Amino acid sequence: MLDYETLRIIWWLLVGVLLIGFAIMDGHDMGVGTLLPFTGRTDLERRVVINTVAPHWDGNQVWFITAGGALFAAWPLVYAAAFSGLYWALLAVLWALFLRPTGFDFRSKLENPRWRAGWDWGLFVGSAVPPLIFGVAFGNLLQGLPFHFDANLVPHYTGSFWQLLNPFALLAGVVSVAMITFHGANYLVFRTEGDIQHRARKAALLFGALLLASFALAGVWVAGGIGGYVITAGADPGGLSNPLAKEVVAERGAWLANYARHPWTMLVPAAAFAATLAGLWLAARRKGFAATVASSVAMTGVIGTAGVSMFPFVMPSSTSPNSSLTVWDATSSHLTLGIMFWAVVIFMPLIIFYTRWAYRVMAGKVTVAYIQQNARSVY
Repeated sequence: MLDYETLRIIWWLLVGVLLIGFAIMDGHDMGVGTLLPFTGRTDLERRVVINTVAPHWDGNQVWFITAGGALFAAWPLVYAAAFSGLYWALLAVLWALFLRPTGFDFRSKLENPRWRAGWDWGLFVGSAVPPLIFGVAFGNLLQGLPFHFDANLVPHYTGSFWQLLNPFALLAGVVSVAMITFHGANYLVFRTEGDIQHRARKAALLFGALLLASFALAGVWVAGGIGGYVITAGADPGGLSNPLAKEVVAERGAWLANYARHPWTMLVPAAAFAATLAGLWLAARRKGFAATVASSVAMTGVIGTAGVSMFPFVMPSSTSPNSSLTVWDATSSHLTLGIMFWAVVIFMPLIIFYTRWAYRVMAGKVTVAYIQQNARSVY
């Protein structure tokens, strides 16, 4: 079996891969849903937009469910502290997500215009709210959350829901929404044609530019105004998981230390900027598939930048820095991580295989004529 330190790093990477997979696969669904009321002007056009993602949106949820399960099994202390402290924010995500299956399944059951318009906006809310809240959550992670552990390692969250809505966190929310919507717009450029494709192209240019501006502003803010955290003593990469067995201090510019220590990591944020620019250029030329690949790389760069900046921290504490959770002290046991690793080795390729197969089966443009010919069988 791999040693404990190696498994901890592997699971930090695997959780990151699952989050990126969720952002890419479920992200284009949410991006399309966010753009639904604006790229489709008529009922037929909106059905075209819906049917670009409706056949496989629920299959993409496996990335979300797997990421949550992996967080619970690999980082139980993070799961406990985050899901208790961010309870109302996570409930808001779930309430918004409830509108997606009902919207996709019920929207076209009745021909009443008000019924369909209501579900269109329901799909918009169910698609736009989750990435906004996830972005706000990442913004708060970079600043540190107000929690601490008692002597029995029971987490106590001392903040409020409204404290989460601070200026930097809201900016991170803008980055997240822009990233998801840019990705969804590129996917629509790929899967549609005519007026819908033209509107999607304009949306891609708008949200791609917004992503560049907001991500750059967030980087400047982190460099100049957000204080990070540094472990000064006690962390044992191969020791037992005890978050109270270390000393941590808040330090201005700490989130830039990994880039100075390992200059090659600058490739991660550079990839985010370069891929976004490439996606803009490709979308402008209606190269939808290539633009979607580019926005996928951009999302990987944005999420990877947060991970590289914070490593080895996973969930820092602003009120009790010594209680901060890191890669070295928030994980399950050595045996649990080892068993889970081999489960991933077996099942991850299966997930990738069936996802690739499903998209190959449902490839091609979705057109108004197709919707008219199959009005009773499509969404």
